[in-house]
Amino acid sequence: MFIASALAQTAPAAAAGGGDMMSSLTSMLPLVLMVVLLYFLMIRPQMRRQKEHRAMIEAIAKGDEVATTGGIVGRVVRLSEGFLHLEVAQGVEVQLQRSAVVQVLPKGSFK
Repeated sequence: MFIASALAQTAPAAAAGGGDMMSSLTSMLPLVLMVVLLYFLMIRPQMRRQKEHRAMIEAIAKGDEVATTGGIVGRVVRLSEGFLHLEVAQGVEVQLQRSAVVQVLPKGSFK
């Protein structure tokens, strides 16, 4: 009994709005704009930063002075495929992953 009356109430609304494609596109427009805005404000800059970081890590050479995510500052002594060895003090070496490097420092900043 209640189902029949509910179907009867929605039938004219569905028949009237079903043929209007423009109203459905207009209702989706804010969602599409939000996705485009999200891409340009968040996703694209993050991808650019990742690309710059990857290039910086690949360009590290022996003798470069670097800072790591843990705050360790040192001079690169040895390099391997995924790791590097930092000299943090006279005769003290630390082995780190290449991805732990945050910044390549200017020459002479590490004494």
